[in-house]
This record gives sequence, structure tokens and C-alpha cells, in this order.
Amino acid sequence: MNDKAPQKFTDVLTGKLSSKLPPKLAERAERGPVVATVKLHGAITANPSPVNRGTISLQAVDSALTKAFGHDRLAAVALTINSPGGAATQSALVADRIRGLAEEKKVPVLAFCEDVAASGGYWLACAADEIYAHSTSMVGSVGVVSATFGLNGLLDRIGVERRVYTAGQNKVRLDPFSPEKDDDVQWLRGLQTELHEQFADWVRSRRGKKLSETEELFTGEVWTGKRAQQLGLVDGVGTLRGIVKERFPEAHIVGVEPRKPLLARLSERGSAAGLGAGGSASSLLDALEQRALWSRFGL
Repeated sequence: MNDKAPQKFTDVLTGKLSSKLPPKLAERAERGPVVATVKLHGAITANPSPVNRGTISLQAVDSALTKAFGHDRLAAVALTINSPGGAATQSALVADRIRGLAEEKKVPVLAFCEDVAASGGYWLACAADEIYAHSTSMVGSVGVVSATFGLNGLLDRIGVERRVYTAGQNKVRLDPFSPEKDDDVQWLRGLQTELHEQFADWVRSRRGKKLSETEELFTGEVWTGKRAQQLGLVDGVGTLRGIVKERFPEAHIVGVEPRKPLLARLSERGSAAGLGAGGSASSLLDALEQRALWSRFGL
């Protein structure tokens, strides 16, 4: 009988041999705490593409959030946010999901703003218990925006007659092919004001006394991470690895990816085979809209 075998078994249990093991086995031997990270990158949209994963919606990120909060050695969840905003409802749904999981698992959530966490992107950041940014990050933009085009007269020039039939006098508001109506604009501004108040209330509820309420705080203005810290929009300036190492020195940082949709996997295979994917007109419009969101912040 080999008298060294029991000692080796003891060493494995105590982690003394973890440095000699492959990385995955070493991690299991050490059984140290984990900080799970989830990327929330892209424009926030109610119509996520089944092929392009560069957008944020509850459907797109729910699997990653569920896996991150389900880790058996979880010390905290870190959100890396890089978003110019987008759909208000999806912003709220994702934030609500984060808060629900955090309260269920009773773990802290830290948000790290990268290039930009503005508008709906900042709404997501406020789902965290603590928010950090780089000194050069763009943070804030607590406001509401709507954009469309006025195309009245275009159809006349090309000899096309548009016919719209409705039941209900307000069924067709802000029709881009009709002259703008003051009543429609007033109705839209009423909706925007209500959403703006909900956004401001959410920020106040999450940031509390940390906020330095000034007249400009909820004007839709955006600030650098350094200025955002002074206003109380973020808790500090730093990076994910630096803050996590300071707060959870024994923890391993583990990235969690969402489950890829079937069409995304097929698209990747097609691209690898050199087949390529043709873009539809709607996909092009979506891409232009997302490009416009990023361009507001010079990105």
C-alpha cells in the first residue's frame, strides 16, 4: 500500500495541489467564491434580431442573468454596461429582472459603465447596488426622446396616393406621410413627460441620498464618469477587475454568456462557410436606428 496516497488526497481537499492541476480542476479544488459577470452591450430594443446579438432585451439577456445568479459559489454579480439606451419598457423589464434575482439570491450587484451608459443604459445601471465608471465614460442622459421623419408631399411627387381607413379619430397619430398636427405633438409630449417622471423616480429610488440634485440632473444631459461621481450618479471611478479585486480579493471572475439563438448559430456557420447573409430592408433600418443612438455620444 502506498502510504503517500492518503496525504495526496488530503492535499487535494485542502487545495495544496490546486496549483498543479489544470485550471478547471484547480478552481473546483479551491472552491473559492465567484463574481459572475454579464455583458449588457448594445442598443436596447423591443425587436431583437434572431441573428444579431448586439442588442439588449429581456429575451436576449435573460438566460445569461439566470446563469449568473445561479452560480453555487456566488459572491456578487457584475454588469458591464455599454449602451446608448433605447426602448423604455425593455430597459425597465431587464432592470426588474436583475433586482428580482438579486433579492432572491441575496447577493450584491455591481455595475461597470464602459464607453457609455446613457438613457436606458443608465436605467440598467441603476438596477445595481453600486455603480462604477471609467473617468472617460459617458453617463446619464436621464430623459426621453422620440424621432421620426416628415414625408408629407413625397407621395404626391412620385404619383402615389395613400389611403388609410380608421375607426377612432386618434387611431393614426404622427403619420409621417401627413402634415404634423399640434394635437398629436401635444399628446406625444404628454407621454414623454410621464415616462421622464418614471425614469427620474427610478433613479431617485435607487440612488437615494447619494444624488446631488441640481437643476441639470434630469435634463437629459450626459457627463463623464468623473463628473457623474460628483453628481452621485455613480459611486466611484474604476474598472471591473480593479474594484472586484479590492472588494472580493479571493473571488474568481467568471464571464457568463447568453444562450445563442438557433438562427445566430446557423448564421455563424454560414459565415464560416463563406455563404454570407443577405440583409433585409427592415434590418437595414434597424441598423441605421441603432447607429443613430450611438452617434449621439460621438461613438
